[in-house]
Amino acid sequence: MFDRKIIIGTRGSDLALWQANFVKDKLAENNIEAVLKIIKTQGDRILNLSFDKLEGKGFFTKELEEELLAGTIDLAVHSHKDLPTENPPGLTIAAVSEREDPAELLLILKDCVDVHQKLSVKFGGAVGTSSNRRKAQLLALRPDLEIQELRGNVPTRIGKLRNESYDAIMIAKAGVVRLGLDLSEFHVEDIAATELIPAPAQGVLAIQTREDYTELIEALQILNHPDVAKELAVERRLLQLFGGGCHLPLGCYCRKHDGVYQVFTSKADEGDGFPDRLYLEANTTEGLAEKIVSYFDKDRKFVKSVFISRDLSEQSYFRRAIEKLGIEVEARSLIRTVPVITKLDAFILKNVDWIFFTSKNAVEYFFELKPAFPKKVKFGVMGSGSEDTLRRTGHFADYTGEGIDTADVAGDFAKLANGTTVLFPGAESPMRSIHQGLSANTRIIDLPVYETVALENVEKTYADIVVFTSPSNIDAYFEDNLLEPNQKVVAIGKSTGKKLDEMGIKYKLPFSPDEVGLAEAVFGIF
Repeated sequence: MFDRKIIIGTRGSDLALWQANFVKDKLAENNIEAVLKIIKTQGDRILNLSFDKLEGKGFFTKELEEELLAGTIDLAVHSHKDLPTENPPGLTIAAVSEREDPAELLLILKDCVDVHQKLSVKFGGAVGTSSNRRKAQLLALRPDLEIQELRGNVPTRIGKLRNESYDAIMIAKAGVVRLGLDLSEFHVEDIAATELIPAPAQGVLAIQTREDYTELIEALQILNHPDVAKELAVERRLLQLFGGGCHLPLGCYCRKHDGVYQVFTSKADEGDGFPDRLYLEANTTEGLAEKIVSYFDKDRKFVKSVFISRDLSEQSYFRRAIEKLGIEVEARSLIRTVPVITKLDAFILKNVDWIFFTSKNAVEYFFELKPAFPKKVKFGVMGSGSEDTLRRTGHFADYTGEGIDTADVAGDFAKLANGTTVLFPGAESPMRSIHQGLSANTRIIDLPVYETVALENVEKTYADIVVFTSPSNIDAYFEDNLLEPNQKVVAIGKSTGKKLDEMGIKYKLPFSPDEVGLAEAVFGIF
């Protein structure tokens, strides 16, 4: 097809060379020979600026693009997130790779681990990252952390942690996976892209060439993934609309799930500012980025007050996220919980393989019984709220159900737990949503550890948005009250929503049944 070897331009870091060789090998599989040309970029020379001042502004790509235009290389391989939102005249993105997992990894020195803390970094720990996007989201989850600048390629950054310059560092999972790095000397927290939202186009390779090189563009289609390109178009358009290329602490992640596009967005005004987060679903990507931007309009008028049927501390994520918008938060539980047993029969735990918790209350009341495990057991939880509560007991979740669809969670958990013995500590009358996904050869043990009791004479709320956090809170509220005509309602999950369905009340569901998800849902109500 080509009368000479194709010249691939690349930076010289280990990760850049892996990426270029990946493309070279894929071309070779299709009888196209290529060689690499290493090109040093301005971003490789400038080591005193944070990545936010470099990413998306061409600091890691400009020299490669200049050689493309000069004809000294035929194509360039980039980390897509490094590219400006618009191609220079004469150049085009001919192909985008499959997306590597866009999650973040938090690498922690083992003597700086505190499993009782969210993300497992000890209180007040020093975390290295030069990304304002990561900084803003980390401080929202853990305000006690000290965020410090960290530069260098992936092995260099890991070396700085190894030398104890930091207690922990945050890096993209994609680079670690591609380089096949051994991280066994560290404690590793794998933070999903739905929890800490990645940079636009994180985890994707962009293959750039001259737009008039039609023969090569056609050949490169063997590497192109149109479905990924469609999702990236939302993320990159959003970056452009927000003034792409500046050091805005912006995270955006678009994915297609069960035929629906899900978009997660996080935006702060500065690195230590509390980020606003939005979760949207859409059947098409057309106009989606523009719709998202409208929610973040600086002149947007928010509601005046929000009620949530849960007691909240001053430092709770939900309270900080909502009050930051100038919205008053009215937080009070409409129920109380009481234990139903005071002693745990050791025989119950004898053959248990898994213990699954569907709520924070279930975790707290179970461990108040001071269980002694005769053998190693695994823990499953529904949502990050239950996971955080489990951490505070000194245990990790082996499975965390993502989202609010209990059928999906039940199906995923069943793949791990079918054929085993599963203990479900919980309320006296459990919903049994997870149970239903398990196979007939799975032994299920229900263990009531608490019951809910409605408070008497529950006071009516006149807040603009009412957030219900359990079916029992709904029962307690509507025993004496009705909604006002213009009040909007949020239900923490599907079982809570089912109770509202029975009453004919419209409501909004969050992506995740926790304070982050609830704050996203409130932000998404105009």
